[in-house]
Amino acid sequence: MESDHRPWGYYRVLADEPDHKVKRIVVYPGKRLSLQRHARRAEHWYLLSGEAVVTLDGREIPLRIGEAVNIPCGAVHRLHNAGGTEAAFIEVQTGDYFGEDDIERLADDYGRS
Repeated sequence: MESDHRPWGYYRVLADEPDHKVKRIVVYPGKRLSLQRHARRAEHWYLLSGEAVVTLDGREIPLRIGEAVNIPCGAVHRLHNAGGTEAAFIEVQTGDYFGEDDIERLADDYGRS
């Protein structure tokens, strides 16, 4: 399985099919993903462990274990681990393209563009 480590945590690809991609993503305490959007995919995030706050088009949505949020294609979003332990979630991507180059970063704590 493909995996990758990032400044905020790491992910592992669980499925990579023509019509969807599934990742298990872990975000370290106090860290957050870049503020981003995608042109060619929507995402569904389901929280497995920890606490998270999702920013979605300017709204802040607290997520608890077992809760989920839908991120429409083109929506501005990020996840922040607001707790003291790792936050893990499943990301299900749907659309017509799932490459990492379909990330438009609008703000990033780690200087990535």
